[in-house]
Amino acid sequence: MELTWLGHASFRLDAGGKRIYIDPFLNGNPKCPEGEQTPERVDVVALTHGHGDHVGDTVELARKHGATVIAPVELAGWLQGKQKLENVKDPNKGGTVEVDEIRFTFTDANHSSSNDDGEYTGEPCGIVVRAEGKSLYVAGDTNVFGDMKTVIARLYAPDVAVLPIGDHYTMGPEEAALAVELLGVKRVVPCHWGTFPALTGTPDALARLTGPDVTVERLEPGDSVTI
Repeated sequence: MELTWLGHASFRLDAGGKRIYIDPFLNGNPKCPEGEQTPERVDVVALTHGHGDHVGDTVELARKHGATVIAPVELAGWLQGKQKLENVKDPNKGGTVEVDEIRFTFTDANHSSSNDDGEYTGEPCGIVVRAEGKSLYVAGDTNVFGDMKTVIARLYAPDVAVLPIGDHYTMGPEEAALAVELLGVKRVVPCHWGTFPALTGTPDALARLTGPDVTVERLEPGDSVTI
């Protein structure tokens, strides 16, 4: 699997022959590279929650490319009902859906979820993506919580964790370092940092707290890592 950071909390994941966009906030994202703002291909869009900086371009991408959208059940209902999207899968926490042998499992996450009009869009989630014998955990905008160890690490054994580190709207480096410990991962991709002035956490700050045994990927928007 190849994971490409598109700035903020947006990613492109190439796995199992599919091109997957996770929380595709592309247009309006000041950190998204210009060449990444109009994708040529989208097979799947996976969403952690309903905030505008995560739903982003989902509706336009799904309509243009006929992509499958995977979203928490209430957010999926809003996309189907008010946005008239088809081919939407609607798991809830603990549920797994599969697209061409790629498994998406929704986990707990602790924060909030609403759309840009203030409408409630269900509880937020993290996502575990399993493909090609690998496991990727995308935490969403969460703080640290104990089930990272008792559920996510134990059941899904992620090879790589994507964790927010910006602080203010998500956990900062201190909580993210504890999340790394609870998850037992040795590779971390930081996100949700550097986009706006309020997001002050940095990969260097996280690396100082996790120590030399953990690889903190210091990506610039547009950079990729292999999982």
